[in-house]
Formats: sequence, structure tokens, C-alpha cells
Amino acid sequence: MIHTTRSEAETAVVGRDLARTLAAGAVVLLFGDLGAGKTAFVRGLADGLGIDPADVSSPTFTLIHEYRGGRLRLFHADLYRLNDVREIEELGLEEISRNGVLAIEWAEKLPRSILGAIAVRIDQGDDDVRTLTITN
Repeated sequence: MIHTTRSEAETAVVGRDLARTLAAGAVVLLFGDLGAGKTAFVRGLADGLGIDPADVSSPTFTLIHEYRGGRLRLFHADLYRLNDVREIEELGLEEISRNGVLAIEWAEKLPRSILGAIAVRIDQGDDDVRTLTITN
């Protein structure tokens, strides 16, 4: 499925709509350049799960944030700073995903694919235009 958005708010709406279809154990892999809108998309996921999107921030320095208060917990991981496969594996992302929805920014750094994950590629165009390609 391909979506074109023209603002952070529109990108968040695509995330919100996807979140409404997700069940516990869902994994969303996010791909895109710095500033592409990955965190905006995760704010939309939070909103769709009933979590205040204003609570969502990039977990670059803490690696994983957990958000509660919605119909499912949302785990938000950011692999940007990690370059060692062992460090990524030690996060235990597959175990975390069983307890809610897991969104992983910079998913291209994963050492192996996660079975059944949903991939979201965000490509930047001119100005605020983004093309989001969602595949299962």
C-alpha cells in the first residue's frame, strides 16, 4: 500500500490508521533517512492505540521507550546509534514484541528479518511530501 503525505500530521494519520488494525505481537519496521518522518509515524501509531501521541519522542539515547495507557502497549526502539550486531540482539526485541506493538526505527540495522513484520518505507520528496510504502 502506498500513501503520499504532505505534512507530519498526515504522516501520523497513516500510522494511526495502521495501528487500529494491529494486534499484540505486531512489529512495524521503519525505514527512511534522518528527518523522513519515522517518529511522526510512531506518534500516529500511539494515537491509533489510544496512547497520547504527545508522549512519543525519539528514543535515540535510551534505545527503547515503552508507552502504556492504550488498548496495547507500544514499544518504540531506535537502532540509529547501534552498529554492533551483538548490541542489537541483546535488546531482546522479539521478546518485547510479544507484549504489545513494537515499532523499530532504522530497521535496516537488524541482523535478520522478523517474521511477519510490517515494513514501512518513508521516502522524502520536495518540501514536506513523503511517500510511505507499507508492506507485510
